[in-house]
Amino acid sequence: MRAVLQRVSSARVTVAGETTGEIGPGLLVLLGVQAGDTEDDARWLAGKLAALRLFEDAAGKMNRSLLEAGPAASDGAPAPTMLVVSQFTLLASTRQGARPSFSAAAPPEAARLLYDCFVRQAGTALGRPVATGRFGARMDVSLVNDGPVTLVVDSRLRE
Repeated sequence: MRAVLQRVSSARVTVAGETTGEIGPGLLVLLGVQAGDTEDDARWLAGKLAALRLFEDAAGKMNRSLLEAGPAASDGAPAPTMLVVSQFTLLASTRQGARPSFSAAAPPEAARLLYDCFVRQAGTALGRPVATGRFGARMDVSLVNDGPVTLVVDSRLRE
């Protein structure tokens, strides 16, 4: 699995004018599922992203993770702090010609299962809801990048 994550002040996904997921401060995760990925990749990646220290502490240093930096919703319930959007194009190869090849991406049926697994695992790791886009849909994603802070994390590299 490959994830591009951006620290955001806010982010939203809409499908055909309907908001499917929205967060305030947190992480927008663009998630690509590669052929051969497993539930172990989903578990590892979800735990890694929840624990990454990308949020500022009182001294202004990136020293806090989502686990430590998550806000509460206005009704007191935990607010989503991660918005996950499926994005098979993260696995594109541009080695030959001008048309990207997406052959490294998992087939849609397998990718959907692992995307859902990642979302469940992330929610479990965070102990709060995870907002999502709609798998396989054409989505409009809007965000306010905070920093900017943008990272790429790949479950096969385990770094």
